[in-house]
Amino acid sequence: MAENWEFLRQVPVFADLSPEELQHIASLAIFRRYRKNMYIFMEGEPGDAIYFVKKGAIKLFQVLEDGREKILHFVREGEIFAEVLLFEGGPYPATAETLEDTEVGIIRNADMERLLSRHGEMAVKIIKVMSRRLRQAQEHIRDLALKGAYGRLASTLLQLARDYGTPREDGVTIDLNLSQQELASLIGTSRETVARILSDFKRLGAVGVERQRITILSPQKLAGWD
Repeated sequence: MAENWEFLRQVPVFADLSPEELQHIASLAIFRRYRKNMYIFMEGEPGDAIYFVKKGAIKLFQVLEDGREKILHFVREGEIFAEVLLFEGGPYPATAETLEDTEVGIIRNADMERLLSRHGEMAVKIIKVMSRRLRQAQEHIRDLALKGAYGRLASTLLQLARDYGTPREDGVTIDLNLSQQELASLIGTSRETVARILSDFKRLGAVGVERQRITILSPQKLAGWD
């Protein structure tokens, strides 16, 4: 229990709460562990909880009419997801799948609503998360409409580096294990196209790739395609 409530200090939505309030939230939360490539919930299932990642990473995606996967965004440690159901209810609008072994915290919406009624600042923070994700979705739609595959991949890699990057001596490594198929799903193209573009980016010295981890070696060179 102590480990859980101390971790909650690191979740921005809960950061301003007192130790007693954090302990209360920890008592409400259910913590579950999932292996890599397991589903946490499926698109269309009844939604009744808000989630946060304690350890690991997940992707949220929808399945298009032709069966292709459309990745919406990624969630890492300390981030919340499924927060939209707090305000509108209904089924989950996307599927959540783990990218690696992951532990998540789950708080039922009814419990969360009672917390928000006492702590309005938490509601503001959740709305900010939703606003940021909406803005990213709008930018992504713009990129799909206006940019070619090279520009879309460059823009996506730069954004992922800003959101999930870890500085290294030679650049910034995106702290997500991403397959070429997942990158293709992100930018709306084929895996073969992503493989060809990554090869060109590597040849130009813009990125390095090792075991599905991408390092941005030269943001300036990528920005030339953005």
